[in-house]
Amino acid sequence: MKLPERFSNLPDYAFPRLRALLDRHSPCGDVVHMTIGEPRHPFPPFVAQILADHVDGFAKYPPNEGTPELRGAIADWTLRRYGVRVDADTQVMALNGTREGLFNAALALCPEDGRPVILTPNPFYQVYAVAALAVGAEPVYVPATAETGFLPDYAALPAEVLNRTRIAYLCSPANPQGVVADRAYWADLIRLAEKHDFIIFADECYSELYRDTPPPGALEVAAEIGADPERVVIFHSLSKRSNLPGLRSGFIAGGPRTIAEIKRLRAYAGAPLPLPLQRVAEACWADETHVEENRALYQAKYAAADEVFAGVPGYAPPQAGFFLWLPVPDGEEAALRVWTETGVRVLPGAYLSRDTAGGNPGAGYVRVALVAPQDEMTGGLTRLRKCLYG
Repeated sequence: MKLPERFSNLPDYAFPRLRALLDRHSPCGDVVHMTIGEPRHPFPPFVAQILADHVDGFAKYPPNEGTPELRGAIADWTLRRYGVRVDADTQVMALNGTREGLFNAALALCPEDGRPVILTPNPFYQVYAVAALAVGAEPVYVPATAETGFLPDYAALPAEVLNRTRIAYLCSPANPQGVVADRAYWADLIRLAEKHDFIIFADECYSELYRDTPPPGALEVAAEIGADPERVVIFHSLSKRSNLPGLRSGFIAGGPRTIAEIKRLRAYAGAPLPLPLQRVAEACWADETHVEENRALYQAKYAAADEVFAGVPGYAPPQAGFFLWLPVPDGEEAALRVWTETGVRVLPGAYLSRDTAGGNPGAGYVRVALVAPQDEMTGGLTRLRKCLYG
């Protein structure tokens, strides 16, 4: 059976490619896994009790868009965090993880007229490109490099491309580079979207992991400049904020018309979160103590990474998130060398990027996830630095 033509040139996902690169070789020393962004800090202490108290909820079908209590907790959090009041009934929907939302929102919202364009940073979270292909759009990969401050310069695209653009993805704080889109960047992008009539998909799942200043949000800036709330859709998750990647709980928020269209599709194609897990999510969005404790652990990791890589040319301390984006001559060669000489497992940057006429902007990097316990992480970084930079 032949795959649809639009998926014929889709490369293998990053981690199967990594296994093919590394697993034929034996590591040297104790293995330190620093590839996948799977949080390993403790999740909130109240999770187990809430699950036990609501275990009978597994016997019921959960509401597709999230319980009123969960949507209310999300709306309350959005107001506390961003100063933006969203209606829990019409502007918020629970997700089974943000990846589901980032994909299905494109299915629900990308028009079929002409040859639509979907913009994505390059490098990027790979679901963006697959969503574009799934709706028959042309994915346009816009470099997010050191020269552009590691954020895509969408405004530099030709007017012909921008006029066909229907959706623009942006991750802030950025995966993999750890940079933050400031208020001016968001305001300029929102005005560009208004001028050319496209929607911004703001992937903000790393928003609560930062050094000192909370990253601004897309809906927050849209409200500040008086933009139409239908112009921006935000995506959030408990995976990083609350160290619950296995809970598969997130949310989407935006204008009422936008969310209504996404809800309509989800009624047919979505996978609602089981009721006991919705109760856990409700409690997580209502509590900030565990988030502050988690953030402090990452702040200590930032400090350790800055110390280990002090003096390394091109090292850019991450502003937020939990990845390092380390410059190397060749990402695949570096990942293989680090694995065979130190036992540290990192991801070649090219696996997160696409080849374009200007080259692959991730080829000269490796991504390093700061998710291991502090001592293990620091030891791994120290071995990595000695191997790659002397």
